[in-house]
Amino acid sequence: MGLVFPDNCRICDAPLSGVSRVPVCPRCLAAPRPLASEYACVNCHAPFVNRHPLDDEGRCGLCRRGLTGFDAAFAFGSYEGELRKLIQLFKYGGTPTLARPLGMLLASALPREKAFDLVVPMPMHWRRRWSRGFNQAELLADVLAARLGFAKLNAVRRRKATPPQAGLTGAQRRKNMSGAFKVRNADRIRGKRILLVDDVLTTGSTAAACARALKRAGAAYVAVITVARADRRMVDVTGPGPDRFETSPLGGVLDAQSGSTA
Repeated sequence: MGLVFPDNCRICDAPLSGVSRVPVCPRCLAAPRPLASEYACVNCHAPFVNRHPLDDEGRCGLCRRGLTGFDAAFAFGSYEGELRKLIQLFKYGGTPTLARPLGMLLASALPREKAFDLVVPMPMHWRRRWSRGFNQAELLADVLAARLGFAKLNAVRRRKATPPQAGLTGAQRRKNMSGAFKVRNADRIRGKRILLVDDVLTTGSTAAACARALKRAGAAYVAVITVARADRRMVDVTGPGPDRFETSPLGGVLDAQSGSTA
């Protein structure tokens, strides 16, 4: 990748002062802030506006019922503002050089006491990778593995080019992702603690499907780590109490009494 001549910041349009491989000014690179929520699930770290959706151990309804597919989820920040713009520029703006600054944010999201055997990037279907030119999750995984000293392995293949998840219900998302992933080198992940890397956690259905494939292949523990996550906080709804409903990271709304998704 050649150097980019001084131009304007691709985020705020301020003039850049020097030659750089990253066409973003220092202010915009430093703008993203870590997630901050007083109430969050101890497993998936979904933020909530109050403690009602969490049990005495601090788990949300989905994690209590084992519906997330993964054992834990970590993210640096919320998918909004400059962080959202940086990720979109990275993925869609032909700027793979943003992998390093975003990967450093990713590394800072993992608690220091957490250790893993392997870093595994979320796979991309070959047609999409050919169109984009790179898999953003793989570039982030390279930075993360080097920063934390973990081994990286491309352990999963995406064998189905699934249509976009936007607008689908939770059940439709799970059907959409059914059979999408195939684990290769299963002997190398059996009994291992896996850190699954992606850029954004939105509904969680893609991460859940990939995590389940890794678990079926013998992984002992699978955590997901992303640069950003969509805000899945509980919203007020008409009902018999504030703790009846909570937002589901797998899409739709989870009824806290029945466990079903809408």
